This record gives sequence, C-alpha cells and structure tokens, in this order.
Amino acid sequence: MIRPILLAFLVALTLIGCSSDNGTMIDPTDDGGGMGNGDGDGNGGDDTPPNIGTGVVARGLTPCEGGFADIFPCSGYDLLFQMTLSSFNGGRGNDIWGWTDTSENKEYALMGLDNGTAFVDITDTDNPVYLGKLLTATEASTWRDIKVYGNHAFIVSEAPGHGMQVFDLTRLRNVQDPPQVFQADARYTGIGNAHNIVINEEIGFAYPVGTARNDAFNGGVHFIDIQNPTSPNGVGGYGANGYTHDAQVVTYSGPDADYTGREIFVGANENQIAIVDITDKSNPVEIETLGYSNIGYTHQGWFTEDQRYFILGDELDEADFGFDSRTLIFDFTDLDNPTFHTTYFGPTGAIDHNGYVLGDEFYLANYTAGIRVLDISNIDGQVITETGFFDSYPANDVASFDGVWSVYPYFESGKIIISDGNSGLLVLQKSN
Repeated sequence: MIRPILLAFLVALTLIGCSSDNGTMIDPTDDGGGMGNGDGDGNGGDDTPPNIGTGVVARGLTPCEGGFADIFPCSGYDLLFQMTLSSFNGGRGNDIWGWTDTSENKEYALMGLDNGTAFVDITDTDNPVYLGKLLTATEASTWRDIKVYGNHAFIVSEAPGHGMQVFDLTRLRNVQDPPQVFQADARYTGIGNAHNIVINEEIGFAYPVGTARNDAFNGGVHFIDIQNPTSPNGVGGYGANGYTHDAQVVTYSGPDADYTGREIFVGANENQIAIVDITDKSNPVEIETLGYSNIGYTHQGWFTEDQRYFILGDELDEADFGFDSRTLIFDFTDLDNPTFHTTYFGPTGAIDHNGYVLGDEFYLANYTAGIRVLDISNIDGQVITETGFFDSYPANDVASFDGVWSVYPYFESGKIIISDGNSGLLVLQKSN
C-alpha cells in the first residue's frame, strides 16, 4: 500500500467501498458470534494477555461450490479456515509471509497487523493454532512487512523509529499455553521507519526499502548483512533513483549472460522501474531505468522463474485512469535494454497490489476482488488467462484499498495464505 502522503485518497476510496453493488453490506469479518467474551476489549477472555486476541477460527473448511464458499465468491479454490482480525486483536491486516519448519514438517503463517505480527501454525488446518503475537516495536501503523531468512523473520513498519525486528521462528516449536506475547530476539535500529523489506536468501542480505526520504539513501534501499541473523550489520545502500516503494533482489541466472551470477535489484520506484547491480555493496551500479504509459504509482513486481519477464503492478492506475485491474509485463531478456511486452486486464476495476510467481502461475492480491490466479505459461505469446479466484471481500469490486493485501503461495503442501485488511487471515487450497 502507498505511504501516508496518499492517506486522504485511501480514506475517500474506502468510504466508496462501504456498501455492495446492490446496496447490501456483506461483512466478511462477521464470525457468526462466539468471538471474544462480550466485554468489548477484543481480547476474547479475561485470561488472555492484552493486545493478543484468542485465535478463534471464524470459518472452517468450506468448499467452493456453485461459485461461493460461504459468503465468499470463488472459482477453483476452497477455504480451509479463516481467523478474523478480532482473533488477533488487530485493527487492520497488511503483509503476510510463510515459514516451513523442515525439521518438524510444519507450516506457519506470519500475519502482519497494524499493532504487531501474529504467528499461526497452519499444519493441521482442521486444528490451526494461533501461537502468539510479536507486538510492534514502537506504535501501531497500517504498514508492516515481513520476510524470512532461514529460521528467522525480519519485520519492518512505517511506525516511527520501528527499525527492523528479528524473531527466531524455531521458538514456535514449543509454545506453552498459546497465544503468547513474544519478544524480538534482536532489533536493528540503523533505520527508523521502512515501508517494505526484501531478502535475498541465497546470500543472506536484507534490503529495507521505503525508509525516510531524507535519509542517507533518499528512501531508497539499505544493505544489511543478516548471515548472523541476530546481529544484523548495515553495510551501505543505494538511493540514486530516489524512493523505492518495493523491490525484488535476485542472484541473477536469467537470459542476459552479461549479468550471470550478479546480484540484481529491481525497484518499484513510484514513477519508474530501476534495475541496479548491487553485487559490490560499496559500489552499486545502475543498469537501466524505465517507465511506461499512464503511470499512477509504480508499486511492486516479480520476475518469472526464468527471469526473462518482470510482472508489475501499478497501484493507482485503476483509480486515476479508469482501467480494469491492469498488470504490466516487461521483457528483461536484455537488462541493459528492457522493453514493454504486454498488458493483462482483469475482469474487475479493483486495484492490483502484491503479486508473486510460482511456476506458470501468477498469484495476484487484487484488493476488493480478492486473489486472482493467472496462467502465465504462454506469456511469450502475450496470452495470460485467469484460471481461478477467491474473493475475501465480497461487498464490491471497486477501486478502494479494502480487501486482500498480499498472498503467499510457496508452501509445498499447496496451501495458499492471504492477508485481508478487513477479513484477516484466510488459508486456501486448490479445489479437487
């Protein structure tokens, strides 16, 4: 989501989205009763620590039948379970990531909230366990972002002075009497606020982006060595292309042989894409920048697995230009000369947000239109097709900042976790 400078716009659009297209409000946060203890504190019981919540499951296994899973429109994806924001005593959901504990064959959802980060064991979806919450380092914020390196989670926020929290995920193995209040194992304060964090797991570096615009790197990217996760070490940064809203960093293995084995940063920099060689942290080198027509806000993008194409979302073009959900694809065969390839338009006017590639599929968090799953197997031929969706915000599909913030599709079990700013945590699977 865009930074606070556009908050007024966000509020205005949110007000537009308060009723459904037929005038009837459908509340996806409705748990059907039984949540909490009725005392109005959202903690779910007098024995529950404050600011934690209960982790009560609002909806269990609900197949997608006849185009719906309970109140949620769907096609091809079933709901395994839902925990609403009140389950975590959160006011707003944001980012999400996942962690697989390979030593114990368990899967965990790491759910970002305005006031902290919730950890849920989703291994047994008939009996998911909300293990607890790491509270925000300073104050609440709409913006929080989480990534994982090895067995540690790294968390940043737009909250002033927040820095980067480090949490040892192996502590989730033996939690007694959940949910618990967790403490961070380390906190890096070489940055204050940050909008997002990127990690290159191959080399053990974290890259907070969207920091203060007047810092040493103009709100660009900071380079932090996290190979010793609880002793992060800042070693520089890059800001020649201005503020970076989001990014992907890869150890390059794509078609451009000039950069094989180099560490390549691709930044979504508000009004342009920036491609930078950051292999030498003391001397990052710009490769190229590029724009495109009808720029609203260059938001986030992801490589295809062969690193030939870069799939980009612009967060404001739907509202600014009246497009249906627009996804732009660029050909990065030659990193020194990237070109526009094609555009995909979705079936609704909802805003596209974060998107991730897995094999021949692109999983798009599409705000009020839920998650949309796109077949990109014929991206060479400029053919992209929607193959399924799950709409966790059934009220409408208008261009507002309600609904799905992000999606994580990388569990080997096939589970898909989504964070909905209104509806909380939802765990999905492809229908049989």
